[in-house]
Amino acid sequence: MLIFDFSDFPILETNRLLLRQIVKEDASEMFALRSNPEIMRYIPREMPKNIDDAINHIEYMQGLLDNNECINWAICLKENPKLIGNIGYFRMQPENHRAEIGYMLATQFHGKGIMQEALTRIIEYGFQNMKLHSIEAVTDPENYPSWKLLEKNGFIREGHFKQDTYWQGVYLDSFVYSLLNPNEN
Repeated sequence: MLIFDFSDFPILETNRLLLRQIVKEDASEMFALRSNPEIMRYIPREMPKNIDDAINHIEYMQGLLDNNECINWAICLKENPKLIGNIGYFRMQPENHRAEIGYMLATQFHGKGIMQEALTRIIEYGFQNMKLHSIEAVTDPENYPSWKLLEKNGFIREGHFKQDTYWQGVYLDSFVYSLLNPNEN
């Protein structure tokens, strides 16, 4: 079984991006991100109603981080430390050497290769540093940009679950993807 320890938070870089810890000072950007109906369209989660909700979300995620149950990075441009998105590992299964990846990005940064850059770095971190055997991703079948990004990065669609999530009075389908560590076997 894997043992995760995020007590020394890993700050990661790419050519254009700084991936850093999310802090309470990111609340207004997190609120803007998670209260945007276009961004949240395919994410069956409550949208924050105010900054306090965003702060509560950040504190909740910090609690999970403190317990080594998830890790979530703020996506920032190197020239500006303002949060423009987030990416991280959730629903970690140390007994299975597996974690689920999730991400979101402010709409004005869509189509610029930013999520591709962040995803590449986080996958690398997951396999090399966390020693994951596999990474899972779950996406809405209608979220074409998300599942195309996953496929571009070698994720294989393992299943199409019909009406597996009940959200706001509607049953939603899910695509489940997986990526195996290429450095194993």
